[in-house]
Amino acid sequence: MTDLPNVLTAPAAKPNLSVVRIPRAWYIACAAGELRGRPLAVTILGTPLVLFRGTEGRAAALLDRCAHRNVPLSLGKVEGERLQCAYHGWRFDGGGVCRAIPGLCGEAEGRGRRVPAYPVRELDGYVWVWMDPETEPDREPYRLGLDGKPGYATVHRRVVAPGTLHATVENALDVPHTAFLHAGLFRGAGEPNLIEATVRRFPDRVEADYQGEPRPEGLAGRILAPGGGVVRHWDRFILPSISEVEYAIGEDAHILVSAMATPVSDFETVLHAAVCFRLRIPTWLVRAVLTPIALRIFGQDARMLRHQRDTIRRFGGEQYVSTDIDILGGPIWRLLKEAERGELPPADAPPEVLRTVSLRV
Repeated sequence: MTDLPNVLTAPAAKPNLSVVRIPRAWYIACAAGELRGRPLAVTILGTPLVLFRGTEGRAAALLDRCAHRNVPLSLGKVEGERLQCAYHGWRFDGGGVCRAIPGLCGEAEGRGRRVPAYPVRELDGYVWVWMDPETEPDREPYRLGLDGKPGYATVHRRVVAPGTLHATVENALDVPHTAFLHAGLFRGAGEPNLIEATVRRFPDRVEADYQGEPRPEGLAGRILAPGGGVVRHWDRFILPSISEVEYAIGEDAHILVSAMATPVSDFETVLHAAVCFRLRIPTWLVRAVLTPIALRIFGQDARMLRHQRDTIRRFGGEQYVSTDIDILGGPIWRLLKEAERGELPPADAPPEVLRTVSLRV
């Protein structure tokens, strides 16, 4: 009998996982409206944090572990401008310094009686945290450029993606899958169109500029631009975790979707999405009709991300084969790794055209 290779015991290749951690960066911890009254426990980059807002309204973020006996500070309560531990009542200010210890005859402050504090910014309805407590921020968080601009409305949503930061971001900016996975909802309702995409690299971002695309023929496209027209379409990734999808359809329709990703852990990512739009149709109709469609589309994406994650775990690693139409996944990964290593080009470096590709969608 002919010998066959023992595939059960053959060593399996285990490529590196697409996991990056960039602590010297801003991430959304929560919506501003979530932070009221009781402290709030969140996790970013695998680090447990507690957020609280003092009586004067300032938000603060501390490591969620009391310096005294390791009880989560998120179990406590806010007393004035301080966060009180639920176990022995130690009170910490927004800088992590212990200011009061019940029963102690003497000063509460002392070496070791503090917890790490993280810089916080509250902008555009979100609470951002700088995830390196040992450094001062050298830049400010991402801003919503169209939020509040005359003629524009904004819809906010929070969803959880069961995938790595890289996988989640690539999914948000991956055009080819929209005509297949989301057929009929966004693209894929008619004959595919030949379009071109130019990919540019900037010091802190990569961008795909699509030319020659008619209005998508899916349900969402017909609602957004019932009169049709040619689309100007840009997909962008901005460090450390921002995805932008921008559409200009005809003279009147303009949409900017900002998906601000917070990596909770290596395989779970929270997306805070802000959709800023100016359309011919009423805002109430957009909220009533398009929001369920958008959530259905995300549900399809989340299902695939979950299967992708589970398969990676099952096989002990990743294996990818890419083509020319996998436009942004590779450049995003390289940009993330450069940022992780601290090897980004100077902020004033000129943009670079990486390539121009053709694809049918």
